[in-house]
Amino acid sequence: MSLKTTETETKETKAVKAQEKADKKANKKEKKKKTVGQEIMSWVWTLLAALVIATLVRTFIAEPVRVDGTSMTNTLMDGEIVLVSKMAYGENTKGMERGDVVICRYPGRMEKSIHLGASLSIDNYTIFVKRLVALPGDTIEFAGGKMFVNGQQVEDPELMGSIPYDYPLRQLGANEYFVVGDNRRTSHDSRASDVGPIGRDMIMGKVTQVIFPLSNWRSVE
Repeated sequence: MSLKTTETETKETKAVKAQEKADKKANKKEKKKKTVGQEIMSWVWTLLAALVIATLVRTFIAEPVRVDGTSMTNTLMDGEIVLVSKMAYGENTKGMERGDVVICRYPGRMEKSIHLGASLSIDNYTIFVKRLVALPGDTIEFAGGKMFVNGQQVEDPELMGSIPYDYPLRQLGANEYFVVGDNRRTSHDSRASDVGPIGRDMIMGKVTQVIFPLSNWRSVE
């Protein structure tokens, strides 16, 4: 009686093992089919998702920008990389303060426009790093090497070559912002006739930190 039971259990065990082997082979074949049929598309979707996320981050949250030139010396040095916050400001003047360092674009400074269709294109602008010194409704004037905002002289920090040339008294309109470089002797900014005050849509973000070189890591004020 016990011998027959043992023989029966042995047969059942072999049958179970055989079934397990068959299941493993079937699973391997199924995995191979999935790998061949879906691996490429899986990589494509992964890369596309990464690209979309990176684009959204740079457009709406933050992006690194390289300082090119000496117009912001000694606040920012040529070749430094700064972090720009895209979320610092609201739609209009919310969050904006005189003295903020911003990245912006100028009128007529589009490098190229990539057309993707009848109604879709990507515009690529030259961007500048400047200091926001006057907001809509403010008066701005440069006289005798001094800057006046709303009739009050703005103390000029000890920055290299910071000697502004004269600019006649002007009151800014509802959508006009005045930007200048800290190194005003060499800066091309809102004082120039081909730039002038810029619109809100031309201010692209606030510079918050220098992030490279690492030895120069610091907050920007």
